[in-house]
Amino acid sequence: MAHPPRVTDILPEEIPLDIVFEDEHLLVINKVAGMVVHPGHGNYEGTMVNAILWHFRNAPGNRPDAMPLLVHRIDKDTSGIILVAKTEEAQTRLAKNFFDHTIDRTYQAIVWGTPKESEGTVTGHVGRNLSNRLVMAVFPGGEHGKHAVTHYKVLRSFGYVSLIECRLETGRTHQIRAHMKHIGHPLFSDERYGGSRILKGTTSGSYKKFVENCFELLPRQALHAKSLGFVHPVSRAKMFFDSPLPEDMSSVLMKWEAYISGRTKEDQA
Repeated sequence: MAHPPRVTDILPEEIPLDIVFEDEHLLVINKVAGMVVHPGHGNYEGTMVNAILWHFRNAPGNRPDAMPLLVHRIDKDTSGIILVAKTEEAQTRLAKNFFDHTIDRTYQAIVWGTPKESEGTVTGHVGRNLSNRLVMAVFPGGEHGKHAVTHYKVLRSFGYVSLIECRLETGRTHQIRAHMKHIGHPLFSDERYGGSRILKGTTSGSYKKFVENCFELLPRQALHAKSLGFVHPVSRAKMFFDSPLPEDMSSVLMKWEAYISGRTKEDQA
């Protein structure tokens, strides 16, 4: 049986990184969709950690023997801001901030439909689905999983889909994806959670072709880690980083806006 590589076996790879901020204590990276954060489970190359190791060995002022210390993670196909510690002290302090819920994290997502309430909170334990270990499920009674809270706000509604903002009070695996599916609004193009098929509107004709074209433009769950606010682990300065929506999500939103505008004009004719 093949075993995951030890930390010392992870090789540096020359992979571009969008480094938003860096000092001797931490890195803030705007991760692209499709990049795995850490080697493992068949992804031992091409990860963000491989890329950071290359950066450490080649960027002036960095220790070539340094090892990136993960504080949190985001899914492979989720884009956006991620925080990485460069020292054990920074990692310990930042991890405590995450545990104490003093980190301010916001995500933006495109979901199917429009929630009845323009703002709301989803509370429900999140844990492994009992019949499919590859996905997470919500257990409102708390019989399985861990306590999870997601606050959401509708930013724009196109009827068929909506752009929402989510603020995490906890950070469970697939929390937003599982919570939004639980309330009947799976993330657009999220195959694992049922969002990669038409869930609102007709399933034939020009509308079907339009949605399929959107899926081609955005072949991943429509989720972006938009911003991250925290207190610097050493200087204690307040830090805040924001990332614009990536092109794939922006392009799909533009298409939905044009589609809805065209339908409105037809109704007015």
